[in-house]
Amino acid sequence: MTSKTLQIGKLHLRATDGLILATLALFSALALVFFGSVEQWWMLILKNLVVAGIYIGFIYFSRNVTHKFLRFFLRVAAVTLTYAYLFGAVDKLQLILHDRWLDEYVLDGEQYLFGVQPTLWLQHFTTPALTEWMMFSYVVYVPMYPVLCGIIYFLRGELPMEEYFFTLGFTNILCDIGFILFPVAGPIATIGHLYTVPLNGYVFTYLGELMRSQLHYIGGTIPSPHAAAATIMWIMAYRYHRPSFYILTPVIFSLYASTFYGRYHYVTDAVVGVAVAFLALALVPLLIRLWDKTAGEGIKKAPIA
Repeated sequence: MTSKTLQIGKLHLRATDGLILATLALFSALALVFFGSVEQWWMLILKNLVVAGIYIGFIYFSRNVTHKFLRFFLRVAAVTLTYAYLFGAVDKLQLILHDRWLDEYVLDGEQYLFGVQPTLWLQHFTTPALTEWMMFSYVVYVPMYPVLCGIIYFLRGELPMEEYFFTLGFTNILCDIGFILFPVAGPIATIGHLYTVPLNGYVFTYLGELMRSQLHYIGGTIPSPHAAAATIMWIMAYRYHRPSFYILTPVIFSLYASTFYGRYHYVTDAVVGVAVAFLALALVPLLIRLWDKTAGEGIKKAPIA
């Protein structure tokens, strides 16, 4: 990962910052170009501008922070919250290229391949205990994101953390683009009336359903961001903290299954999500070289904690 930054006046942008700001610009441009297909397109652009301004403010302020933990906290908060915003922002853009959801292609493909609809077939094995484990695997993704980041930062330093951030962000953005290229509403929205066995469980089941009702929207399905980002976390754990890799291994595999067991995704979504993660890993070195070239003579060394 590069330690080089692009200096614009007193602002020092890292590769992750450039990725985030470029994505906000892309989403705004798409909203403007396809304004006829985007509900309240002007509001989306306005929100993107506000988020970009706040994010730039975080960058500027945190540049002078020397306390290691506070520096880490500000960076994690700014990047993580902005990635979460981007996931929500793409919601309004999903149908700009297609005027309908394309679930039938996924359903027909899985029916042909498996001879059943996997998310319906899994009802034969649904129990409260299994549901609770699956929901734990699905929900633990949220705290795993910053916790692994902290492990990498405090044990390996700032540059490995930036590699983690950049690769995760690029993976998430590829998923966002996938939502636009192949919009899929998801199992609950499309075949929800066919489920006859409820997903009963306990604490983590409650949290999983809370995520479904409060954080998810129709679509945002293929590629599965959960499967894609979890794969990146797993690989980064292997690179930078092997004990975390071994601890996470059963959780990550369960997380893959939880995406369709929990009826958040189809099996296809999880498979494509993993594939997108490996595509991102292959492309990141090229993007970093491009960033270094773009920075050019304006390159400055980023302060390393």
